[in-house]
Amino acid sequence: MKYIYLFIAFTMLCIGIVGIALPILPTTPFLLLSSFCFAKGSDKFHKWFINSNIYKNNLENFVKNREMPLKTKIFLMLLSSTMIIISIFIVDIVYLKMMLICIDIFKYYYFIFKIKTI
Repeated sequence: MKYIYLFIAFTMLCIGIVGIALPILPTTPFLLLSSFCFAKGSDKFHKWFINSNIYKNNLENFVKNREMPLKTKIFLMLLSSTMIIISIFIVDIVYLKMMLICIDIFKYYYFIFKIKTI
């Protein structure tokens, strides 16, 4: 099971690194998943990851203090809202559209009230 966690961790880390360069691909969720999988898979790799610049620059404030820069919050909210709006126009099922709208509203609530802005 440890090897599966490590495989997922390295895969998510690679996608997260690509997300740093590509503005359309979010970095934070992939790096958070990578951190979780490293913690489950290996203490050695987890320590390596949390001491890396990728972790310190992108996740450390969020993981320790539940805070992120305003620029990052706005970027993540706009990017995810764009993807949700595109999905709303593509989907023909009314219940699914309503669910996507509820998810988008909850996302704004969470980002505004639950994550501190630095």
